[in-house]
Amino acid sequence: MASTSDHPVKLLGIRDTPLSVDEVFRAVGDDAAGGTALFVGTVRDHDGGAAVTRLAYSAHPSAEAELRRVAEKIAADHSVRALAAVHRVGDLEIGDLAVVVAVSCPHRAEAFAACRKLIDDLKHEVPIWKHQTFLDGTEEWVGAC
Repeated sequence: MASTSDHPVKLLGIRDTPLSVDEVFRAVGDDAAGGTALFVGTVRDHDGGAAVTRLAYSAHPSAEAELRRVAEKIAADHSVRALAAVHRVGDLEIGDLAVVVAVSCPHRAEAFAACRKLIDDLKHEVPIWKHQTFLDGTEEWVGAC
């Protein structure tokens, strides 16, 4: 599948609706790419040894702009042919997709490196916060400053 534009950032979003691995994978299709790396983050049933019963993500109004900044930097610093990243907000259930990112590059090593950097920078720099409720009734905010 050929890329639809020369710009490597194809799909970005902060969404309150379910995410699609297929949509993200299709977005990074490029005939010049020899490697595509995809990461899917799911809601797990535990954290730090404690059982998680509920989870919600919220985002600062600047989150999409920060996601774009992160994506543009990854595209500029790596041999990226196409890049896509979507993150979910709102109430999620165990097993739901929380984040899906993908990168296609000329070679697999580049794709792995760029995808790893994309998810790491997204988690560290984009203002999205996780609120977890544990089985014992305690709560925790993750990523909130």
